[in-house]
Amino acid sequence: MKRILIANVGSTSYKYTAFGISSDGACVELARGGVERVSDYESAIAKSLSDLEVSGIEKSSIDAVAFKTVLGKNLSGLRDADAEVLKALDDMSFVAPAHNPPYAAAIRAFAKVLPSARGVVLFETSFYQWADRAWKRYAVPKKWDEIGIRRNGFHGASHKFAAERVAELCGASDAAESARMLYVNGGPMRLDKPFRMVNCHLGGSSSVCGILNGAAIGSSMGFSPQSGLPQNNRVGDLDSMAIPFAMKALGADADGIMADLSKNGGLLGISGVSNDMRDIRAAADAGNPDAELAIEVLAYSARSYIGQFMAQMGGLDAIGFSGGIAENNPWLRKKILEPLEPLGVKIDFAKNSKLVKAEGVFSAEDSKVKAVAVVANEEVVIAREAARYLEK
Repeated sequence: MKRILIANVGSTSYKYTAFGISSDGACVELARGGVERVSDYESAIAKSLSDLEVSGIEKSSIDAVAFKTVLGKNLSGLRDADAEVLKALDDMSFVAPAHNPPYAAAIRAFAKVLPSARGVVLFETSFYQWADRAWKRYAVPKKWDEIGIRRNGFHGASHKFAAERVAELCGASDAAESARMLYVNGGPMRLDKPFRMVNCHLGGSSSVCGILNGAAIGSSMGFSPQSGLPQNNRVGDLDSMAIPFAMKALGADADGIMADLSKNGGLLGISGVSNDMRDIRAAADAGNPDAELAIEVLAYSARSYIGQFMAQMGGLDAIGFSGGIAENNPWLRKKILEPLEPLGVKIDFAKNSKLVKAEGVFSAEDSKVKAVAVVANEEVVIAREAARYLEK
């Protein structure tokens, strides 16, 4: 049995989950924990390893530490956490400032604190490697494309887990197997009946992903996690000309504009209340029109991307919902899906209301498109793929 430690790194936090993975791919969670208000990752990691030993897991028994890295320059896929990966992360830190520097720091810290364990990274962009080149390509000059300005897609581990689990819950076992073995097989399986789905990952960071036979065809997120749906603090989609216009009109410099786009925008920027959906919903219920608008914008944007991928695949078999906001708020799932009834999406409101931090199909029996809630488990995906990588 392989022992894989998943390192989930935030700008000021470090969380971990330890898994035992048998030769048949079965995953057993052994322990989890974390450290908040991290000042340096070496100390946080040393403390977490001590906590693991208290729970009976010797640090010498850990085969690998796996990281859910976000964006590397000209790198994707599953690979060793080596100098090439660190450089790729550093080179894209400007594009993913909230993600890349903490992960690079944690990788370096683990190499010092736990050198016996192999470092492995699974880039969030990996899930999109089979997407059509027409999705990846922006209409920019070729020299822009050559320096890596293209659609990348993110939340790969979450959407991959949803691709497997939604297919299972819909009874599409062949599509679930295609999603599960995607990286092993080097692409999706050929299925007698295609399984077309969209997954809405709604949380602190949100995206919608079109998935065909277990592989992504595209995402609402493009070059960076800054794009797509309105995020908690990040603006999401924005016309590029808005930036120089705002700089002139507001007399703002580049740093001020970046702060507004990455820290003061999104649901916080629209609502003026909070970046937390619980606070926004409470304000909307109390009659705050800006809070109401923030919810409307999120739902409108999610529906727009659902429709986009429905058109690209010629229809849908299922729509999945994952992530903390989607899992905990049946009312938001209803708000997004109810206008889609003419397109074959019919909700069972009683089933939907019962699914809070729980999974299941909540569409009506006669719905042409199934609606499914999934409790995302990105760590299982990363642990399983890391164990397979070690076997190679």
